[in-house]
Amino acid sequence: EVEFVESGGGLAQAAGSLRLPCAASGDDGDADAIGWFRQAPGKEREGVPCMSDSDGSTYYADSVKGRFTISRDNVKNMVYLQMNNLSPEEADSYYCARGVCGPPSMYAYWGQGSQVAVAS
Repeated sequence: EVEFVESGGGLAQAAGSLRLPCAASGDDGDADAIGWFRQAPGKEREGVPCMSDSDGSTYYADSVKGRFTISRDNVKNMVYLQMNNLSPEEADSYYCARGVCGPPSMYAYWGQGSQVAVAS
């Protein structure tokens, strides 16, 4: 069982920034990556970035390359999603998850989500 604490979220202005933190702990079996996803009401969950545990390699969706950054603080056991130059269309629920880098089906453990609003 994996426990998540997602304490970020909030309101950003268009072209502004937000940082989302995620703490994951517990037995996560074969999971070797942490990923961030976002989902708007009525839409499919979209992968944003993920980071491999083994070598720290990262993968970003084309829509966020150059604007979003996933990072890890191993001392604090925290993962962060830094989001810059946000657009109102990116106002979604954002989730961190443990699994294998790939589509949502590759992740077995999910956080409760953080709500991000972007004012135009």
